[in-house]
Amino acid sequence: MASPSAAAPRSASALAIALALASVYLVWGSTYLGIRFALEGGWPPLLAVSGGRMLLAGGLMYAVLRWRGMPAPTRAQWPALAFMGLLMMLLGNGMVVLAEEQVPSGLAAIAIASMPLWMGLFGAMAGRHPSRGEWLGIGIGFLGVLWLNAGSSLSSAPSGLVMLLIAPIAWAFGSVWSRGRDLPSPFMAAAAQMLCGGAMLVVLGLAMGERLPDEPTAHGTAALIYLALFGSIVGFGAYVWLLNHVRPALASSYAYVNPPIAVLLGAWLGAERFSLHDLGALAVILVGVVVISRAKARVEVVPPQAAASKPSDA
Repeated sequence: MASPSAAAPRSASALAIALALASVYLVWGSTYLGIRFALEGGWPPLLAVSGGRMLLAGGLMYAVLRWRGMPAPTRAQWPALAFMGLLMMLLGNGMVVLAEEQVPSGLAAIAIASMPLWMGLFGAMAGRHPSRGEWLGIGIGFLGVLWLNAGSSLSSAPSGLVMLLIAPIAWAFGSVWSRGRDLPSPFMAAAAQMLCGGAMLVVLGLAMGERLPDEPTAHGTAALIYLALFGSIVGFGAYVWLLNHVRPALASSYAYVNPPIAVLLGAWLGAERFSLHDLGALAVILVGVVVISRAKARVEVVPPQAAASKPSDA
């Protein structure tokens, strides 16, 4: 949600790093199935599963941060935070939730796996030219995206396909756009984005006629609470901590770990079925994401003087 810190990673124990990575991998990988369970439990997609839980999580984070003395965003910072909330919460998370009314949770995760590819492309358009290794990864990954959209199970749900194209594009554009903006600390920026995006999602849900259920199932309610507390607070908290303690390439490795976890959980706990076409497209997309990550990792370890002499890797 917020831009990574430019400061050098701080020292941390191997156990702490492993626990934080496990949180990001498992929690974020499980949110796709959690969304499905919340929807099946009767909770409306925009009003509750996306918007309501964002407001809850953002409000809790904001209150705790202010209580601990962290300054609130300035008046000049709120417009950028609201725009990021529009892109990453409403168009990013909101579209995923709406799509999961039509497609399996694991298939949604496969489609969202393309997000790092779009980030690389938007970064290039913004003047941050990818290295040849990153361009190779982008090319491989987009072949997987084309394969997935050409004849997978998504073809039977065209509106779901469109929403799962919009979501990673919006999230990637918001991530790239946020770099260099005047933003508060990463935790406060995350809380503010969830508040802004959550409010937009609730308003949109009400405008579309969504209403809270009279008798939601206990299973669906538990899933909604899990999404708010673990998916939005614990998962993102672990991710922000990682950004300040490990290299960005390691912190962002969730991008190629979450989709397989989501597929496995969907098959195990949700009785979802995937074709060889779906799994083949996932494999190609993940190869592209891994190639991009490895290329970025090589750039990160280049000494500053050498990096400055290679503008194509900036």
